[in-house]
Amino acid sequence: MKRRITTDACQILMSPSLTSIDFPDIWTSSSCSDYSSITKSYDDQQTATVIDGRVIAEEITSGITSEVRRMKNATGNIPGLAVIMVGQRRDSQTYVRNKIAACEEAGIKSEISNLPEDCTEDQVLNALSRFHEDPSIHGILVQLPLPQHLDESKILNSVHLEKDVDGFHPLNMGNLAMRGREPLFLPCTPKGCIELLIRSGVEITGKRAVVIGRSNIVGLPTSLLLQRHHATVSIVHAFTRNPEQIAREADIVVAAAGVPNLVRGSWLKPGAIVIDVGTNPVEDPSCEFGYRLIGDVCYEEASRVASAITPVPGGVGPVTVAMLLLNTLESAKRAHNFA
Repeated sequence: MKRRITTDACQILMSPSLTSIDFPDIWTSSSCSDYSSITKSYDDQQTATVIDGRVIAEEITSGITSEVRRMKNATGNIPGLAVIMVGQRRDSQTYVRNKIAACEEAGIKSEISNLPEDCTEDQVLNALSRFHEDPSIHGILVQLPLPQHLDESKILNSVHLEKDVDGFHPLNMGNLAMRGREPLFLPCTPKGCIELLIRSGVEITGKRAVVIGRSNIVGLPTSLLLQRHHATVSIVHAFTRNPEQIAREADIVVAAAGVPNLVRGSWLKPGAIVIDVGTNPVEDPSCEFGYRLIGDVCYEEASRVASAITPVPGGVGPVTVAMLLLNTLESAKRAHNFA
């Protein structure tokens, strides 16, 4: 039986529009979900080297601080970062606190616009417009995720390219994806992941890398950046069949699914390098803010299989903040034609 062919423009192709198949990634919970068993001290049996993000971030921030001072002495200007925060998510509040504190330490000006959870899209866009027009602000960050009633894509697309220090503008992402192109800014977390690998002496070229998660913020740009560094990259997502088997083939595993303890020791081949991007808040009344952060990787198991691993907290997070400061500095240098 022949398939009926229509001349309707919408029906020429059988393949659907991409946005119509953008299904959300809903992961099944890992069996390693007893968060109370995740101790605050590292297990005595671990064999993996801990990749200390705090030490690496301090080294990078020290260089940024020196450059900020040099720029101020030469031009009288300092870099400026603006943060737009919508709502009261505890993890977002923690990240913003860390970013503002890091700015202060590096001598970078910072401003924050706090908007209520139920704010309108226009209120967010108005805050963006104000920072766009402020010449003392060289970088604008919209803290994600945004409440569901707001159009995240529209808001991120409204950030002016030259102040998009988060690197999420479609032009930045497009230039990242294309060989021979240089984005104005690289997204901070992927940029931090690569810096952690390089500073830890990990060879990326020719290695098999698996990125677990495909968000626009971390998973997708990390996979693109690893490819630009000549790794052979596979992406594992919620619809992937046999994700454990695919992950076990990797020399480098980047976990960025946002699911606590998703990656078990059985997902890793002996000697793999593990970069855990996950920062999942878990209730803990004994902690200062009533919760603590755990990663996407079951640390106790992974640290007995991997050759090197980033802890949570203290791994990717501090270096991500350092990359944000560096992007802001680079934006200010560009604005003031300072080499």
